[in-house]
Amino acid sequence: MAKRLLIPALLLCSAAHATTPQQQFIEDWTAKGLSPDYLNQALAQAEKDPEVLAAISTPWEAKPWYQYRQLFLTQERLDDGLAFWKAHQDTLARAEQQYGVDAAMIVAIIGIETRYGQFTGRYPVLNALYTLGFYYPKRAKFFSSELGHYLKLAQQEGWSLSDIKGSYAGAMGWGQFIPSSYLAYAVDFDGDGKRDLLNNPVDAIGSVANYFAEHKWRLGAPVAQAVDTPSVSLSAPDSWQGKPLTTTVAQLKAKGVDVSGPESDTAAILMLQSAEDQQQAYQVSSNFYTITRYNRSPLYAMAAHEFSQRLHNGFYQ
Repeated sequence: MAKRLLIPALLLCSAAHATTPQQQFIEDWTAKGLSPDYLNQALAQAEKDPEVLAAISTPWEAKPWYQYRQLFLTQERLDDGLAFWKAHQDTLARAEQQYGVDAAMIVAIIGIETRYGQFTGRYPVLNALYTLGFYYPKRAKFFSSELGHYLKLAQQEGWSLSDIKGSYAGAMGWGQFIPSSYLAYAVDFDGDGKRDLLNNPVDAIGSVANYFAEHKWRLGAPVAQAVDTPSVSLSAPDSWQGKPLTTTVAQLKAKGVDVSGPESDTAAILMLQSAEDQQQAYQVSSNFYTITRYNRSPLYAMAAHEFSQRLHNGFYQ
């Protein structure tokens, strides 16, 4: 007679009462001040969206640099950016002075993110964050946290949970702030008593500037420049790693790398695919790292830098 597997009663009890991710989410955010009823109602409204899962699996940042840059560095976007700058010239000058962030970079970011409010996203934010928080294991912890921040933000702002739309990753408004960034960095830049990044370009300008200032942007400092490909092998701290820069210009020069700028400034070497069979080396600075706090991709940071240069040259020509 086959032996029966005996499972301790304690284990059976634990399995029967195992906490689901949704239950854990409710417990966590109840502890952070949201009511269980509100949380349960929100999860009951949310729907899994297969399109969100498909979109996050094919990000634009997966393209090589020479293809990625063509998506953003267009004449149409430049024309729109210069028109936006002229329309909000006083606001941008005030943001640059108050926060110490170059107006050209603020305009570049808003242009790359939403083409100046024209394309702010079509996915219900509730569904996007619910889908990624509970059905995308690779980054479930991050997106479930953003879902909680979204529910907190919606409650503060009096939003209908299902009405707000954004990107497939749950970013919202002119500057595409994720909920935690909206809560932390959005500012009321026109003084009307509201932080409105969904409809108000003035608040969007101030909030992008505030975000960059809080992440240590340096006004007028270099971002990136092309250099000759290093003839020496570089250690990890000398190459772009997506981390705060620690190597100085002086140290790179001592290793025979062709870099420039104040010798005490930090720098790293970033290699990007400039053509199908070609690589280009770039000297990137702490300001480049700051851009990657907005979007982690070095391709995004390089596109924002190049676009800001074109905007600056076009505005002041």
